[in-house]
Order: sequence, then structure tokens, then C-alpha cells
Amino acid sequence: MDQANNADATMLLTALTAGTSHAADELTPIVYDQLRSLASSYLAQERPDHTLQPTALVHEAYVRLIDQRSVREDDKAAFMGLASTIMRRVLVDHARAKKRMKRGGDGRRVELRESQIAGQSGDGSLDVEEMDQALVKLAELDPRKARLIELRFFGGLGETEAADMIGISRATASREWRMARSWLVRELSQMGQETEEADRG
Repeated sequence: MDQANNADATMLLTALTAGTSHAADELTPIVYDQLRSLASSYLAQERPDHTLQPTALVHEAYVRLIDQRSVREDDKAAFMGLASTIMRRVLVDHARAKKRMKRGGDGRRVELRESQIAGQSGDGSLDVEEMDQALVKLAELDPRKARLIELRFFGGLGETEAADMIGISRATASREWRMARSWLVRELSQMGQETEEADRG
């Protein structure tokens, strides 16, 4: 990205933090394109059964897009909050596109690698689409917990940052994070069993 676009992204991020309504709409396609480019680059270099660290991509996009000398810590949190949702969408879009190309996904599986979520498969990976489906289901039950997972898992926000973004105390965020993780472990485990049974059947 050239310096002019870098300056535009920084200005939009500052406006987003200040509550300017159009800033998110204008910044979203810039961040989406950057994250999609980064993800595609990483995926092209990896073996077919690769895994990705989504928070690493979000942080790399931040470094590439934003003039860090011109933003405050609040601006960074706002970027991570926006990028967490976009990162989820980028990876799900990529996974679905690969599945369409393979007519049932008999080749590449786009997987995530995150140490923050327990109960993954034996190699510590999570299927992107399964994670997305689980979060959609969780959002129907408890939108705040789903957003907390999205912020921390896809955006890489810490407990305090995520709590501030949602508008809850750190103690509440900590408690709800533990509850949401436990729910996800059970849900993803069940989904994994159903997938194995379908593959055998």
C-alpha cells in the first residue's frame, strides 16, 4: 500500500475511534482487501492441510496499513475490533470458495491454529467453517459472548481490550470468556463427531 493510502487508512481509523459514522464503511473494504491478500499469500505458500493464525494476519495488516506514529492505543483497539469481524469473513469466504472449486472439499481444508481455544483436533487446528457455524449458533444464544470470542480469537484483543470494546468489566469478560470457551469446546467436539460419522457413512 502506498503512503497516500496508508495516510487515508490512518485518518479513517482516527475518525472511527471518534465515532464518525461513515469511517467504518470506508475503512472496511481497505482492511478486507489487505487481509484477503495476506491470507491468500500465506495459503499459497502452505501445504494442502495448512493452518493459519488469524490474529497474526490482523496484526500484520495493522502494521502495513496504519501509520503507528499517528494513532493512539484506542485507535489500535478500534482497528482490531473491526478487523476481527473482517478476518472471520475473509477466512470463511476463502474456505467456501475452495470447497466450491473442489466440489465437496475433498482436497484443501482451511484450518485455524489458536492456542486460546481448547478442545481442537489432535494437531491443535480448527476448521474455519465449523468455527464460523459455532459462532453463529452462539450469537443466537448469547450475542455478547459470541462477540467476545470473535474479538479475542480473530482480532487478537486481550481480555481488557475486548472488555472495553464491548463495554463490560474485565471480571465479566473473564467469566464470559471461560463460559464461551467451554461452550465452543462442546459444540466443536460434537460437530467433529458428526463430520466423522458422515465421512464413514
